[in-house]
Amino acid sequence: MFEPIQVLPRIRLAPGYGLTADDGSFVSSETARGAVTLYSFAPTDCGDECAEMFTTLATVQERIDEEVDLGDTDFRIVTIALDGVADPGALAAAAEQSGADGTNWRWYGADEDTTRTVVAAGFRRWYERADDGSIDFDRAMVLVDGNGLIRGEYRYQTLAADHEKFVRHAGILADEIRNADGATALAYEAAHLFLCYP
Repeated sequence: MFEPIQVLPRIRLAPGYGLTADDGSFVSSETARGAVTLYSFAPTDCGDECAEMFTTLATVQERIDEEVDLGDTDFRIVTIALDGVADPGALAAAAEQSGADGTNWRWYGADEDTTRTVVAAGFRRWYERADDGSIDFDRAMVLVDGNGLIRGEYRYQTLAADHEKFVRHAGILADEIRNADGATALAYEAAHLFLCYP
């Protein structure tokens, strides 16, 4: 039976960045080229406030590894620290607390100005530091394809569990990636033209 092709919208270019990773290495937006990356944003000391988000990310990582065929394309999760932290020790501690594995799920950070530029101006995610030093933020996530295009922005929980939505959207993107060459590529471009979005 014929099933209509669905695609995720090509929203806009993701921001360029140069950040410090939880292992102390320098990482840039070019490092992410070729991989599908789910970006999340949180303070390094988020704790219980972020427990649900971190559980969702861990579930997404496990399910995509098991259920989504991305072919030769890697899937990664990156959490960008919102508190202007570029110290690898603090980032590694946050990664361990969140359940990040240090391989497919990493924590990145930078100084306050760079973080503000990348997160607020680039990814267009809202956050602010309160007078007591705590950070109030939008628990949003952003899905970026291997070409550096934002393909999904997730700002709130819907009736479907967040991990269900992410896995389903990763599957849609995986189909497009696997069919990016040959005659089928034309069908996917037509799906973009006619806004065949989920």
